Amino acid sequence: MRFGPIPVVEAEGCVLAHSTRLNGETFKKGRILSSDDIAALEGCGLETVSVARLEIGDVLEDQAATRLAAAAANTGLRPDPAFTGRVNLFAAHAGVFTADAEAINSANRIDPSLTIATLPDYSSVEKGRMVATAKIIPFAVHEEDLKAAEKAVHRSLTLHPFKAHRVGLVATRLEHLKIATMDKTRRVLEDRLRPSGSTIISENRTAHEVTAVADAIRQQLSLGAELLALFGASAVVDRDDILPSAIEKAGGTLLHFGMPVDPGNLLLLGSVDGKPVIGAPGCARSPKENGFDWVLDRLLAGLTIAPEDITGMGIGGLLMEITSRPQPRAPKPARQSPKIAAVILAAGKSRRMGGPNKLLATLDGKSLIRRVAEAVGETGFAQRILVTGHMAEAIEQETADLGIAPVFNPDFEEGMASSIRKGIAELDDSIDAVMILLGDMPGIDAKVMDRIINTYRSSATAKIVLAAAGGKRGNPVLWDKTFFGDLSNLVGDIGARHLIGANPDVLEQIEIGDPARQDLDTPEALQAAGGKLPV
Repeated sequence: MRFGPIPVVEAEGCVLAHSTRLNGETFKKGRILSSDDIAALEGCGLETVSVARLEIGDVLEDQAATRLAAAAANTGLRPDPAFTGRVNLFAAHAGVFTADAEAINSANRIDPSLTIATLPDYSSVEKGRMVATAKIIPFAVHEEDLKAAEKAVHRSLTLHPFKAHRVGLVATRLEHLKIATMDKTRRVLEDRLRPSGSTIISENRTAHEVTAVADAIRQQLSLGAELLALFGASAVVDRDDILPSAIEKAGGTLLHFGMPVDPGNLLLLGSVDGKPVIGAPGCARSPKENGFDWVLDRLLAGLTIAPEDITGMGIGGLLMEITSRPQPRAPKPARQSPKIAAVILAAGKSRRMGGPNKLLATLDGKSLIRRVAEAVGETGFAQRILVTGHMAEAIEQETADLGIAPVFNPDFEEGMASSIRKGIAELDDSIDAVMILLGDMPGIDAKVMDRIINTYRSSATAKIVLAAAGGKRGNPVLWDKTFFGDLSNLVGDIGARHLIGANPDVLEQIEIGDPARQDLDTPEALQAAGGKLPV
């Protein structure tokens, strides 16, 4: 391929190097110039144009990217159509993505014009997640280089689908450990298992003693458990501690203790009757990512784990609260009618109100929560969810006739993040985006919601659309499904502000004025707005 400026009259059949605007029309770069195009360029007075001239043996960028991606894909991956020399590969199922690093590096070193980039090896992904991208840098590459890259990268990328497992849970008790903590631990584990379709078939809460734990392990196996999770009331600190000793007493084998992943250092892995047994570190009681996830997900995907696999997790094993950004190279899918859900957060305790639940306060004779719920009902959402917590029954009664599905958040006291996680977990697989609304913002009506939805639908790039007042961000916020994974991992009581701040390139703000930042958290603010506290 030869590149550079040539007379316009000689450019027919060449590839346009730079986008060129002509009398209101734009010829985009990469365009194969036709005789009509040449006439149009000459008609605008252009004498030269920068082009790429193909030579014998050259393969155009889109064709080359398609071939490279097809060669790399093994099983469980779906390509999208080539665009601007790029083909993205997506997970056809939820599962664990693996990449042969040696193969990818070999292909990338054949020629700088041929590239392939992937997620990290053993990444856990949801269905539809982009896992790799093949990109051709110039407008064409030579056939010989492309064939070499195809050979090097052959079937190097695989998506191992999750498989549903019957999981047995054994949790030990000590005086200091609250029942509420054990209940939450089970719920967190259920959330981790949900993407694979796995379920807890039984939970055995037993004394923190070797014999008691060994008996519980045998009981879970007799019930048909295919994988066991052990949560100790006290951390495992040695290979001869309670949980590892119990695995051996149950007739099993201790495979490994300790891992170079933080949080997650104190993970224990064993086997009883050929069934994997994971001794969970204390951090696994939290939904935040830790070493337990890395081991559990591989097992749920049918992958074996040896001690050398665990000891090889050190690079990248220092886990921090880092937002996983959406795939910037993945264009927003062009959906005819994207399915959008609404999640109303109505679980809080209204602490600043001094006792009464502000959602039951009235404005012009109607409760705040009902005002928001009615507006949601007037908008064409494909799914409507109400997340309750404090005074759940009273909140549900206020909206019972509006066709909004209530879901109780047992962890509502942890803060807003727990309610967002609960709402996201309830979304149907077919949902493309979700609008998250606060139950105490009566100024957000159906017209506002429609404006946000229409902006999302009409924009080629917006994956976050929010209401604003005077340029300041407010609520509600609409999220593309790209962010569902991030929203499912939120913690604390600050919502998803950090996600918004970290992704300005896919953000759209809709100016609606004061309702976007209306705060009715105190009796004074409610009274000033003309509202009345519930009796």
